[in-house]
Amino acid sequence: MFTENQLTEIKSLLQPNKNVVIITHYNPDGDAIGSSLGLKHFLKNLGVDATVIVPNDFPKFLKWMPEAKKIVIAEYKRKIAGEAIYHADVIFCLDFNAPSRIGMLGDWLTKSWAKKILIDHHQQPEHFDFVYSNTSIPATCQMVYHFIEALGKEDLVNQDVAECLYTGIMTDTGGFRFRSTSADTHRIVANLIEKGADPSMITSNTWDTNTVSRLHLLSLILGRIELVKDGKVAILYLKRDELKEFGFEKGDTEGFVNYGLSIAGTKMSAFFMEDLYEDFIKISFRSKDDVDTNAFARAHFHGGGHINASGGKYFKNIHETIEDFKEKIEEEGF
Repeated sequence: MFTENQLTEIKSLLQPNKNVVIITHYNPDGDAIGSSLGLKHFLKNLGVDATVIVPNDFPKFLKWMPEAKKIVIAEYKRKIAGEAIYHADVIFCLDFNAPSRIGMLGDWLTKSWAKKILIDHHQQPEHFDFVYSNTSIPATCQMVYHFIEALGKEDLVNQDVAECLYTGIMTDTGGFRFRSTSADTHRIVANLIEKGADPSMITSNTWDTNTVSRLHLLSLILGRIELVKDGKVAILYLKRDELKEFGFEKGDTEGFVNYGLSIAGTKMSAFFMEDLYEDFIKISFRSKDDVDTNAFARAHFHGGGHINASGGKYFKNIHETIEDFKEKIEEEGF
């Protein structure tokens, strides 16, 4: 957590006359959107208006959250996003550890004179004016709640704040089943429910939203899961022409990598997908126990993340990528 002196300085920055911007990472997920909107609603209750900016669009199943439609999507509203960052006095940086993780916004953030406040749970954060980084916490939304606690302002957590933060914690813990989920996580979730978060409604709005294209794609990859390393590693993949054939929409493949990890005996799952527009392979890794996908992704696939959940990119075709992946897991002894 921030030191007492830092919290005092941050409090002095959070005034009604300040221009506050909240930024999160490229391809925002539930934790990114939940933490950004949760913080925005909290600041509103504090009397401070904030603008949430994301580099690119996010899945439809996250757009039910309060004021999600007011988020500035930079790929569509570049000028508005640029001007907001240029005029910002304070910029909250949520759920990412380096400017390179926020696409076109990275250069603007680096050049901004605003005070930059990082709240994030990824490894190896770069320099910001104020840093709250803790890799043991399962979700940035949980960290935002801790920040609110540290400010002594839990009374300003209303239903809008609670719904957003609950969503991010739920999604980034895989429905509270990942090993980083702690007693503290459940304590905060209980508090959020008491503040108005409805688990049934949130779960339904977030996860019971399958499109036909998603189910077709899921059926396709489940029909060809490959197990290697004596069943310890699962491989799933999708090609660009398959995405086009079934009318892929952003968010349709969310969680697909977890199906490989659900197979009895697997320790690691890897999902490879050709990007719809550019010539690279997007990769998602998930693992159990002490299998470190973060170090693996950093070492071999231009990526990173958490020990048990990370991602990367590769610049060969999908079949070459999978073959190289098989070689790398042999080298690493998985």
